[in-house]
Amino acid sequence: MSTFKHRTLAAALTATTALTLISFPAFAQDASAEDDVTEVVVTGSRAQPRSRLDTLAPVDVIRKDALDAQGSTELAQTLSRAAPSLTFPRPSAVDGTDSVRPASLRGLSPDQTLVLVNGKRRHSSAQVNTNGSTGRGSSAVDLNAIPTAGLSNVEILRDGASAQYGSDAIAGVVNLRLREARSGGSLSASYGQYNTEVEAARSSRKENDGSTYNVAGWIGLPLGSDGFLTVSGEYRNRESTNRADVDPRVTPNRVTGRYGDPEQESLALFANAGKPLQNGWELYGFASFQDLESESAAFFRTATNANNHQGLYPNGFLPLISVKSKDYSATAGTRGQWGDWTSDYSLTWGRNELDYNTLNSVNGSLTSGSKTSFYDGTVTYDQLVFNADISREFAISLYSPLTVAIGVEARHENYQIEAGELQSYQAGPLLGQTDINPGAQGFIGFRPSNAVDVNRDNVGLYTEISADITPRLSFAAAARAENYSDFGDNLSGKLSLRYELTDNLALRGSVSSGFRAPSLQQQYFTSTASVVSGGVVVETGTFPASSAVAKALGAPELEAEESTNFATGFVYRKGPFELTLDAYRINIDNRIVLTENISGTTEISNLLRPYGVSAARFFTNGVDSETTGIDLVANYRLPTDTYGRFNFNLAWNTGNTEITRLPGASTTSNLQNPPVLFARIRQYILTNSTPENKGSATVDWTGGKWAVNGRATYYGDVIDAAAASASDIHTGEKTLVDLSASYKLTAKTSVTVGADNVFDVYPDKTLASLQGSQGALAFTRFSPFGFNGRYVYARLTHNW
Repeated sequence: MSTFKHRTLAAALTATTALTLISFPAFAQDASAEDDVTEVVVTGSRAQPRSRLDTLAPVDVIRKDALDAQGSTELAQTLSRAAPSLTFPRPSAVDGTDSVRPASLRGLSPDQTLVLVNGKRRHSSAQVNTNGSTGRGSSAVDLNAIPTAGLSNVEILRDGASAQYGSDAIAGVVNLRLREARSGGSLSASYGQYNTEVEAARSSRKENDGSTYNVAGWIGLPLGSDGFLTVSGEYRNRESTNRADVDPRVTPNRVTGRYGDPEQESLALFANAGKPLQNGWELYGFASFQDLESESAAFFRTATNANNHQGLYPNGFLPLISVKSKDYSATAGTRGQWGDWTSDYSLTWGRNELDYNTLNSVNGSLTSGSKTSFYDGTVTYDQLVFNADISREFAISLYSPLTVAIGVEARHENYQIEAGELQSYQAGPLLGQTDINPGAQGFIGFRPSNAVDVNRDNVGLYTEISADITPRLSFAAAARAENYSDFGDNLSGKLSLRYELTDNLALRGSVSSGFRAPSLQQQYFTSTASVVSGGVVVETGTFPASSAVAKALGAPELEAEESTNFATGFVYRKGPFELTLDAYRINIDNRIVLTENISGTTEISNLLRPYGVSAARFFTNGVDSETTGIDLVANYRLPTDTYGRFNFNLAWNTGNTEITRLPGASTTSNLQNPPVLFARIRQYILTNSTPENKGSATVDWTGGKWAVNGRATYYGDVIDAAAASASDIHTGEKTLVDLSASYKLTAKTSVTVGADNVFDVYPDKTLASLQGSQGALAFTRFSPFGFNGRYVYARLTHNW
């Protein structure tokens, strides 16, 4: 850690420690301030809910008003600003990942965080992130498929929780809690756009783009005399942004690329319902739907490009990648009492379907008759989950009842790849000439040999006990056994303790083991292209570890990732001041990574020749890592009779990931000179694609008809690594400021204006010598806050 980082963290700790020594003035507490302290948390324990400061593990509770105080219309973006341990980069020029972007908790892989909706497992996206971006090799949950209007709050458990929730909860859990209302409602409409000065290495210009129209709302309806139905929805229409530099290949030099956010149009709907029955039982259910169309860009092809048909594109062409996503989910359940046992039974289904198309393109290997738009194929993931959870309190000789919870979760998963149309991947008669490639330029279609339709089943059994041993000492213990039909068994455990030293200060800690099963996407995703070797058309690309190609290179069958989590920290509160500090260490063995493209040597060529390929990459275990860090959160509420109410928040995360073991040479292949499976660039994506330090300072003020929110967010340096460190690209250490102000026009109608990134901060520009021949990559795609500049917006909201 650099001296600067040491000083920054020390300053944050010193400031918050000093606040604990202040004798706080006795201002009148209002009801909303009390709600801040007493709001209950349901994530991380199946015992009676605790207030957020009484939990045995750190949980961030992000209220809906905190989400509404921001200009972004994307849930993942707003969460990343409110929770310092969560990051949400905005990569570009990485195919489908542009449209389904992954979030990362504590710098770990996006698929190492479990996402729940009302405590039920959410399905992941069908998108596999195979290119050079944060989350390479993962398939994460698409948080942006959920409209924020339908949420009451979000709970982020920053602790390993596989023993409680099963696979994927290595970094923690994000639980999206839905709004429950049988009356009332809200409707908002907003408009915003980027107003920025783009200062790239070769050029500078002013841009006003990314215009975003957003309409969102919810309504509460009665369901009979005592039930509720809450319906929410959101429509978003966003134009693309472009931060590409000028292209030195064209005369005169001009911007030919499109490098930034994709153009998007989406509609998301969510319904949540509950209906009491007789004898204390209740029926409940919720369902969602999202229809998203997204269009990003590949790299510009000049008029003289070997793959160009100049009759179609006399001035060159920019291929566009269209992703159409349809996302569905539905949960139905019942809960109530069986004697002394509290019971909850549910069935949850979720499905994500992605259709890929390449537009404004050409199949350069065809002599004539090439299409300009291509259907590239479809990938689909769906899951069906059954949960049965029961718990009971036993009155034994403790200071509180002993809560015992047991349960079962059974899950069925399916993953499919459907081939695209013939021309999207076809190798035409011109293939074999210099630099001519098959299929659609920009995004080649899935071939019939890529098509898969696979399934697996999983059953998990868990038990959890918790109690207050003394008035000051609490504990919880959990164990979970899992069986997967495709890779075997796993056993996880967790122990948590909390001890109140005084009425104001409590210590807490936990130790747990965890795991993440290889996803079906990682086990079976395959995408190939065609190249010419010795005049013969062969395939190259990504292959499952179980395929003949990967096995020939010595790939073993994928195993589960295993983790050990250690956490310790304290909670301090005195009047309106709260401070939590938690340190953690997460050791992960057998991390699943995507290897380098393996090719080049005569030995490898001879080995691959029987399988008809010239190069291959695959998912494999073999990387061990250690992540250490500190989370600090401080809050101070200052309600006054004269000057309104102030809320101050300071949050800081320091996290560092190091690789402790790399994949070694295969012991099952006959290669005399085994290739490097995981080189420097891939290593840095795993360890350094999120900032080591991230912090924020927030001030909220409400008084009369006005409300003002200000936030400063600091991002540490992120490295976009090259094969040699001299060519690394850095984002630099940056601080962004967001401001917004709201005014109540009437008791039920308000208007908000604001700006995110007020001072128009960008990551460090990419030197011209490192941009490549395209000139498009003006800023690194690893920037934790993107590279769009200042965003200004206005929003009108009406409540009833």
